[in-house]
Amino acid sequence: MSLKKNVIANFVGQGWTALMGLAFLPLYIKYLGIEAYGLIGFYAVMQAWLVLLDLGITQTLNREMARFIAGLHTPQSIHDLLRSLEIISIGLATIICALVWVSSSYIASRWLDAQNLTNSEIKNAVTLMGLVIALRFIEGIYKGALLGLQKQVAVNIANVLIATMRYGCVIAVLVWYASSITVFFAWQALTSVISLVVVLLLVYKTLPTPPRFPGFSSTAIKKIWRFASGMLGITFLAVLLTQVDKLLLSKLISLEDYGYYTLAATISGGLALITAPTTTAIYPKMVQYVAQERKQELTILFHQGAQLVSTLIAPVAMMLVFCGEDIVYLWSGDMNLAKKTAPILLPLALGSFLNCLLWMPYQLQLAYGWTKFGIKVNAIAVALLIPAIFLITPHYGAVGAAWVWTLLNTGYLIIGMHFMYKKLLPSEKWAWYWQDITKQTMFAVFVMVVVRFMMEWLLINNSLIKSAIYVFALCGAIFAAIWQSNQIKLFAMKNINTFFKPQND
Repeated sequence: MSLKKNVIANFVGQGWTALMGLAFLPLYIKYLGIEAYGLIGFYAVMQAWLVLLDLGITQTLNREMARFIAGLHTPQSIHDLLRSLEIISIGLATIICALVWVSSSYIASRWLDAQNLTNSEIKNAVTLMGLVIALRFIEGIYKGALLGLQKQVAVNIANVLIATMRYGCVIAVLVWYASSITVFFAWQALTSVISLVVVLLLVYKTLPTPPRFPGFSSTAIKKIWRFASGMLGITFLAVLLTQVDKLLLSKLISLEDYGYYTLAATISGGLALITAPTTTAIYPKMVQYVAQERKQELTILFHQGAQLVSTLIAPVAMMLVFCGEDIVYLWSGDMNLAKKTAPILLPLALGSFLNCLLWMPYQLQLAYGWTKFGIKVNAIAVALLIPAIFLITPHYGAVGAAWVWTLLNTGYLIIGMHFMYKKLLPSEKWAWYWQDITKQTMFAVFVMVVVRFMMEWLLINNSLIKSAIYVFALCGAIFAAIWQSNQIKLFAMKNINTFFKPQND
């Protein structure tokens, strides 16, 4: 499967997933209430934290499947590795269920500050959260394998179908069966079972049949433990860096205010959904180029990916930064919701934009198997983040906590990247800063500032006209960013087949 088809498939699949997730949020809030939506946000935080029990398995399996494609594994060795990691994953999933079930009473009565939901409702919902998280954890292992095998078209076809069930069909259940947060999570559990079965079958259909029946192999585990342990360290610190604010805020502020913070975080998280299709498709190819010592092709591919990421996310991010209140209102139809969400959305969108710019350099580090750098940088960031949340939140609330996220990513972009480029692609640092990031962002900022002042000056109140102006501005900013991106401009002016080389090149 060619890289360009994988990128397109990822954009379609993850774009549809994002659309399903965002399109129905106002209805979740309508039928469940803002407190229940805050509970859904708490579920997302729990899922992120319990990913630590992954022990680096998903990313490691992704990498090893890519190495199998490059000829560095036999059918027998890759099957033995997969079976070994399956056994470990099932054990970890059982632990996840047990941990969440045991702690559900404490979370309901002592941790969350709810006014409308009863302790019993919260306890039942939290218990179901544990089941959903465990199922999606195992599902993620198989998806990681499929992505490493570059079967991303199949994965995204499955994603489209499952996302429609997970996010869209649940509305019908809430409307016609019961508007209950417990029912919501019960439906998520059922959907996760179906999704797990689908990706499991896809993995075994894709891999060649081994000479003998696969079994647990301690030798296979020993070969990958160093990379896996490095990934565990990075994942642990990354979870702290991206989720500790949400975990602490679930205790420091009311569940209602936490609902607004969750909504702002979900909207700004859309930037990651735009970024992921590119980085997900490119990573296995980068691993292949590193294994084959094809540095020139690796460098070109890196800049292509970085420019594509900034070209797509800079206009969206700047729209959220400068026009966030209007965007939330046009999307939800609720002015009160928009006014309470917008001040939190601005710093979260800016911080998420900066974070997404770092994804391509991060994939480069993993392609080289260099995990120590990510561990060190994230450790420093976490050491600054946690005390900052405790100091700022009592005085400035959720908005202050959101600005901490922005400042941390600014430091990573300016200071952390200097040391990364010193070791990897040392001659490409300034090209990355200027050609891959700054030029695209400048034009996006210009367009959105003009739109913001135009909206205020003309006093446009018609929602349809406003929506049309924002769509036109977004398209204009994207075209301006494309024009400033040498790699993307080449792609746009010629043919899609000339942008990404076929996999067999």
